[in-house]
Parts: sequence; structure tokens; C-alpha cells
Amino acid sequence: MDWAWFRRLGSPPHVSRIAGTLTPWFAWPAGVLIVLALYGGLVLAPPDYQQGDGFRIIYVHAPAAWLSLMIYSTMAVSAAIGMIWRMKVAHAVAASCAAIGAWFTAVSLVTGSLWGKPMWGTYWVWDPRLTAQLIMMFLYLGYMGLRSGIEDTARADKASAALAIVGFVNVPIIKFSVEWWNSIHQAPSVMKMDRPSMPADMLVPLLGMLLGFTLYFIAVLLVRLRAEILRRERSAHWIREVATA
Repeated sequence: MDWAWFRRLGSPPHVSRIAGTLTPWFAWPAGVLIVLALYGGLVLAPPDYQQGDGFRIIYVHAPAAWLSLMIYSTMAVSAAIGMIWRMKVAHAVAASCAAIGAWFTAVSLVTGSLWGKPMWGTYWVWDPRLTAQLIMMFLYLGYMGLRSGIEDTARADKASAALAIVGFVNVPIIKFSVEWWNSIHQAPSVMKMDRPSMPADMLVPLLGMLLGFTLYFIAVLLVRLRAEILRRERSAHWIREVATA
């Protein structure tokens, strides 16, 4: 098997060029999808038969919560690849994911609290899923704080990678908390073994937001990854060649 493609993914100049080229191909579709999906969810979708128009916060809350899990998984896998194969670019990917994941987690917590007030009568309850999601926020913040607290990049990569990998155990806890414990959180209505329980005119905008947020994450990740690579490689010859080109 030819592993040349894998070795190229470990090359900072190669990855930097790819990131710069691909960013607009994800950014523009993300913007279009998010606008169309928000219009479909906030304007075209009918009110929920129980919650009325209050359910429409799902079009931001659910995709943000899903992205918080996906981004942490990406961060943990990248950190593991960096640890096992000693790939600097993989550590750069993990470092670039953290702030984006923290932002999506914060959005999910805030929108979830706003949604919870009319549903549960309070902004916050120590429900298993909500508590695990809050722990996810602390994991992101802890990862970023650990990296910023260690000046040596190699040591920061190893220490933060260990935290990211250990913290991954929280991802399945969040995903399956509603099934494992007596949770008051709404059960999954889209990611189910059988068909989704939402009608199509509500489901399509939600899937559009999910895809739009995912493309947005990739676009921002590519921008941050390129900046992270340039920071790490600022004294390399290829950086000076790019600057003088």
C-alpha cells in the first residue's frame, strides 16, 4: 500500500497550501446553507403542536450540540494521531479545533437553557446530559488553558493530547445519557435507529443547519489550521520563501 498521501498530510507546507485553497469552497456553501435553513426553520416550518413557535430554537441548539461532539471527537483523534505517529500537523489540527468546539458548546448550553425555561420552568437542571455537556465545556477550556500555560510547543502538544484523549470518554456519555439514565432531556428525534419522528417540513431545515454548521466548522478550522501552522513554522525556510514570493 502506498502511504505517500499520509506522509504528505504530515507536511506543513502541503497542508497549509491545501487549507488556503479549500477554505472558500467550504465557507460560501456554509453561508448559503445556514441562511436558507434558518429561513426554512424560522419562517416556513409549521409550529410544533405542543411547543408552538418556541421549538424553533432547535434549529440552532441541536446542530450546535452535535458539532460540539463532532469537533471534540476530531480533536481527540487528531491528538491521538499526533501522539502515535508524532505528526506536528495533527497536533496543529487538535489545537485549531479547541476554540471552535468551545464556541459551539457555549451556544448549545445557552440555547438549551433558553429552551429549558418554558419547558422545565428553569434555565438549568442538573440533568445527566446537561451536566455532561457542561463538563465538555470545561474540557475545551482546560485543553486551551493547558496549551497556553506551557511555552514549549512539543510539551504542550503532549500534555494537551493526553487530556483530549482521556476526555473523549465524555462524548458517548453525552450521546447516550438519555437512554442510560432517567433524563428529562428530550429523546433523540433525528439520529434514531428507525426513521426520524419529525415531519419533513421541520426535518429538512434542521438537516440543512446541521450541514451548514459542519461546513462552517471545516472552513474556520482550515483558517485556524493555516494560522497555527504558520505560527509553528515561522522560522522554517518555506515560510520565508512564501513571504518573499
